[in-house]
Amino acid sequence: MTVHVTVWDDRDPAGGAPAPADAAPALFVHNIFSWGSDPAYGFAGQRPLADGRRLLLLDRRGYGDSPDTARSDFDVDAEDVLEILEGEAVTAAGPGGAHLVGHGNGAVAALIAAARRPDLVRSLALVQPSAFTAAAHHPVVAALLGRVRDGAPGIPDSVTPEQYLRASTEGLGMAMPDPTPRRLRAVATSMRERPIWEAEIPLEPIRAALPVLVICGTWEEAPDAYREHVGLPLMAVAESLTDSLGGRLLRVPGYYPHTQEATAVNAALRDFWG
Repeated sequence: MTVHVTVWDDRDPAGGAPAPADAAPALFVHNIFSWGSDPAYGFAGQRPLADGRRLLLLDRRGYGDSPDTARSDFDVDAEDVLEILEGEAVTAAGPGGAHLVGHGNGAVAALIAAARRPDLVRSLALVQPSAFTAAAHHPVVAALLGRVRDGAPGIPDSVTPEQYLRASTEGLGMAMPDPTPRRLRAVATSMRERPIWEAEIPLEPIRAALPVLVICGTWEEAPDAYREHVGLPLMAVAESLTDSLGGRLLRVPGYYPHTQEATAVNAALRDFWG
């Protein structure tokens, strides 16, 4: 295995209602600044779902306990996702693949992987996917892509990961997580990710084959700058992908749905997987 995967499996038939031993696992792919089991931005809030099936939390390259990478790349991440889907952690539960969940840039990797091998995926859940190129026709998204493609300045070499983390959180009116070495490594990897607007995401193989759930915050309580520059485009992408993929859209309060509204998101995932 090229990348690290955290495995959570809390099924205990002896402790109550039996949980099926052969329930299809769920594979989670995290966003930037994060790792699979991260309580701040990752999927720690989804741990309760491990009472019914095995949860596999991927650490993308350069994040968490996965090896370093010179440049994080969504196409490489998609291949790592497929490697896990083809591996024993998934196939041991029987044929049919796994439920796939992606957040932000991790959702782009999940989309690409699902398009390449829909036969390995039972369902696809996208939490505020950063799939801007798949919604480029939307005015808000088109304006964002225009800004970044027309020479938006890159990150100067003089900017440290801690400075970048502070600007990306406190600079937008949000609390900054503790700048631990693990967090700063994740931020450093995020600073050199391949631009997400280079992603080519074929939607037809997914629309024809998979049930899709898109989860998005309502962003009312988000800081104004964060809502304007990030929230509005992400909401537009969520709506566009829901229409394009024939999926279902779940809106929950806040701007980090799976952490701020974990109970609601977990209930929706249980229902979706069921």
